[in-house]
Amino acid sequence: MISLRNIRALFIARNKEYYRDKGSLFWSFLVPPLIVAVIGFAFSRQDPAIFSVGVLGAPQAEAPPVLQQDYIRTIYYDDLNRATTQLRYQQLDLLYDPQAGKYWINPRSVNGKAVEKLLRVPADSPQMSMERAEVPGRAIRYVDWVIPGVLGMNMMFSALFGVGYVIVRYRKNGVLKRLQATPVKPAEFLLAQALSRLCILLIVSTIVFIVCKLMVNFLMLGSYSTLYIIAICGNLALIALALIIAARTASEEAANGILNFFSFPMLLLSGVWFSLDQAPEWLQGVAAVFPLTHMVSAARSVMLEGATLADVAPQLGILLAMTIVFLIIAATLFRWRED
Repeated sequence: MISLRNIRALFIARNKEYYRDKGSLFWSFLVPPLIVAVIGFAFSRQDPAIFSVGVLGAPQAEAPPVLQQDYIRTIYYDDLNRATTQLRYQQLDLLYDPQAGKYWINPRSVNGKAVEKLLRVPADSPQMSMERAEVPGRAIRYVDWVIPGVLGMNMMFSALFGVGYVIVRYRKNGVLKRLQATPVKPAEFLLAQALSRLCILLIVSTIVFIVCKLMVNFLMLGSYSTLYIIAICGNLALIALALIIAARTASEEAANGILNFFSFPMLLLSGVWFSLDQAPEWLQGVAAVFPLTHMVSAARSVMLEGATLADVAPQLGILLAMTIVFLIIAATLFRWRED
């Protein structure tokens, strides 16, 4: 039977070890805000020479000739709700429906007003009779879009290396061998490590979130409680994945290679720095295997679209399922000794 006393003792010991490590504190607290500050500065201004126009439910041949210019990027949509959401946050300058003879603009978008003038010139063009509609909303900057990815990236590295690498070091230094001689069970040890890292990640992420919010005032439309639930589920899945990696690995060099093998594909394919909406379906399928993909996607929906807990329930279900499967595999594979 699992002893809560043993779990509590291991939990406290691991937390003390973390907070006494100055290097861990530096990478956890200072680096993410610095990344956000650099991104906010670099992408604070957008290129005014490029317009983005959405065309709803039409092949390229049906777009007006005025929209087929080198300085206008045309994006085609089948879903009106998705297109108007992009327009609301000024990721589109104008949305045009050739079948309905209607177009939408965001009245707060300067680029949108410029494209509208292009669309309605010359004065005797048939576009003059089109219906006009407005979709108001605040612009989403790149820094607003990338914030969930940066926070997720920080959690990923902290979970994988803070759990996986540490347990491998314990095994190599003989700490696990000594623990094997105590009444501590493998399940108790793994659970204590997971709970310790979860608490540390939530505290660190909360502080980093507040600091970044003060620095760049990024967009947050949804509920903080929903975002917190996403963080818990995502962290649990990442921690469970780290436990699998550390279950039998005895070499720190091997652990470093395995951790990089998992972390870098997630960093590139989980939507941290760029969207995979236009990527091939097979690549999107590969990205769906990673827990970071679902965590970032759910957090971005809450922060940028105001998604509710029910809206992100599918991603949360996937993360919880991953956590259960990963924990079962980790508990099955775990060994105290190098052999």
